[in-house]
Amino acid sequence: MQAIPEDPRHPARDRARDRARDRARDRDRTRDRTRARDLAPLATSVGTVRLASAVMTASGTAGHGAELGAYGALGELGAVVVKSLAAHPWPGNAGPRVRAAPGGSMLNRVGLQGPGVGHWLDHDLPALLAQGATVVASIWGRTPEEFGAAAGALAGVAGVVALEVNVSCPNLAGHMFAHSPSATADAVAAAAAAGVPRWAKLSPNVADICEIAGAALGAGAVGLTLVNTLLGMAIDVTGHRKPLAGGLSGPALHPVAVRAVHDCRRAFPEAGIVGVGGVSSGVDAVELLMAGADAVQVGTATFADPRSPWKVQDELSRWCRRRGTTVQEVIGAALR
Repeated sequence: MQAIPEDPRHPARDRARDRARDRARDRDRTRDRTRARDLAPLATSVGTVRLASAVMTASGTAGHGAELGAYGALGELGAVVVKSLAAHPWPGNAGPRVRAAPGGSMLNRVGLQGPGVGHWLDHDLPALLAQGATVVASIWGRTPEEFGAAAGALAGVAGVVALEVNVSCPNLAGHMFAHSPSATADAVAAAAAAGVPRWAKLSPNVADICEIAGAALGAGAVGLTLVNTLLGMAIDVTGHRKPLAGGLSGPALHPVAVRAVHDCRRAFPEAGIVGVGGVSSGVDAVELLMAGADAVQVGTATFADPRSPWKVQDELSRWCRRRGTTVQEVIGAALR
């Protein structure tokens, strides 16, 4: 083989660079076609919101911005659901805030720390959009008026496809909106100020979640996110650490989420439903889809492995391909 001349301006070196560039472009095109093929079976809708994949991040576990972009292509996920935001900055609770629970589960009492919607719009949303993410914002408030203020600050913002209305955080003082049908309806109605489809994130800590879900849907939500954390507590029997009371998430929550999704799908066949709770594998996602979820969110697993959303997505894609099926065909299979 003839050696390529050292002179960078020599025509032979130009041809070598062109061939290398062509090979790289061909590899990129092949990779893109493969990813498109892998994602095709995962397309879904949550209410009126179309998603290229049924796998999203869960609010509170993926940061406010593009933090997870270091571990995977955010644009390949169905959506990035950001940590819940108030209309104003909020410091959250004093530490300690997090403690491991058995079986890979976790207790947290973070308390919705965040920079506020205004700061997020200026500093975090641009980074998400620059990485091609489909963005679902999440808001919270202590009153319906605060929900309305947070939602109103998002009105007309390009790049936000839906709004998750977090009425179910267990780590705030006072009454939880999601424990009351009327309070839930008031918060969801106030969030209409954003002008985008609303998903109500509900609590499993109620006697009848379908009653709360019906109130949310009646107030204008097109989707339900099921479920937020269970109330829990950990006590250090050595006495070295103070007891920690907070929200339990991870594998222990999964069967609770499956039941909530199943019951709400049966009660509201036309509602958009997102299943969240203990999703760390493709099979976990399939179970929620079969129960009636249109999409799933990956949360606590991300703390152990930030690549978890992409791993779940890849496993779900392989599961569908092996069986010659799609997410659309799997949804609600356990109810048929």
